[in-house]
Amino acid sequence: MSPIRYIEPVFRPPSEAESLILPVTDGCSWNKCTFCEMYTAPQKKFAARKEEEVVESIRLTALRYGDQVRRVFLADGDALVLPTRRLLNILSAIKTHMPAVRRISSYCLPRNLLKKTLSEINELAAAGLSMVYVGAESGDDEVLTAVDKGETFDSTCAALDKLGNAGISRSVMILNGLGGKLLTQQHAVNSAKLANATQPEFLATLVVSFPQGEARYRAGFPAWEPLNQHELFVEMEQFLSTLELKKTVFRSDHASNWLVLKGTLGAEKERLLAQVRQAISAPENAHLRPSWARGL
Repeated sequence: MSPIRYIEPVFRPPSEAESLILPVTDGCSWNKCTFCEMYTAPQKKFAARKEEEVVESIRLTALRYGDQVRRVFLADGDALVLPTRRLLNILSAIKTHMPAVRRISSYCLPRNLLKKTLSEINELAAAGLSMVYVGAESGDDEVLTAVDKGETFDSTCAALDKLGNAGISRSVMILNGLGGKLLTQQHAVNSAKLANATQPEFLATLVVSFPQGEARYRAGFPAWEPLNQHELFVEMEQFLSTLELKKTVFRSDHASNWLVLKGTLGAEKERLLAQVRQAISAPENAHLRPSWARGL
């Protein structure tokens, strides 16, 4: 029997594949984004787990796996919605029972982070929280409103700056195609401006997709028309061209992407742009991911 109570499905960022997934909440406290299907199942209704359960899960996992655990990801959708005191107790329990852990990370909604003072965030960083994944999705306010994200360019910037000032690494995610044909250019440009303003340590792009159908998304964004493969590449070219980053690890290698891109920005910007322009002008020579491999 697992020492941790999981409620399926369980989600985590691709880079947390080797991490212990430790649920401290179930579901997402916002859960209104029309593009997101991660926490819509009835069993994923938002709830904060009792601190006693989480601490006991940490203790029992440590007894079973000893010093094998090196990384911990605090699940589900936005662990940082929890009161700082509770988070500090959880981080302390990880440090006490799993001294071999070298990285603790979490998803985070900007609105929840903005409720915490910089002093609180500094405390979390000192207690071991070292990386936070922020699904910005877009830097364009019109797109964010259309998809009911509940955030703005300014709220996301403020949250990312708070994390950066505390020394917590930030991994920002942008959704290629989220604005559809109507808003594609402003989505690309303003998303790049968001990254430029905050200079995150990590930046990733995924292609928006709807395994359960588009009806929910279209209901809130009736003017949306999906981008075809070529248009997705054109949007990516606009995004990369507008980026002015100093030292950000960039990844566009999620299963949803037709074109796999990896590099450091801005050092490898021209190489990445050349790859995208090749995909635009001669996709047959661009080593694209086949449809069957996109995992959608």
